[in-house]
Amino acid sequence: MGPSLNRILLYAKDVKKTCVFYERYFDFAYKFDDDGRIAELVSPHGGVIIMVHQAAKGVRSGQATVKLVFDMDDVEGFKSRCAKDGLEFGATHQADGYSFANAKDPDGNSLSISSRRFAVR
Repeated sequence: MGPSLNRILLYAKDVKKTCVFYERYFDFAYKFDDDGRIAELVSPHGGVIIMVHQAAKGVRSGQATVKLVFDMDDVEGFKSRCAKDGLEFGATHQADGYSFANAKDPDGNSLSISSRRFAVR
């Protein structure tokens, strides 16, 4: 069996705040490992597990080295629901039969909602 990507590690200045953000807006459940150093965020819809680890003091947050992309069949509807709860996405962009919009998590990590998966090609 070959390798498969099942986990992504995010560094966060405030691990709990980051976990609550993904729980609130994206329905992830989180739990900390036995020593409390790493939290795992698991979606009830399947997909990759996001591991959240305390960032070192010298780490600069928000540098665009990773972007988390969440599949949404209704980008505008999801944006509206999030806006009512305090998460603002940028403008919705159209690209090759699908749409997407971008935002940042509490640590400045880039994220996007995209209907690309549902586009007819």
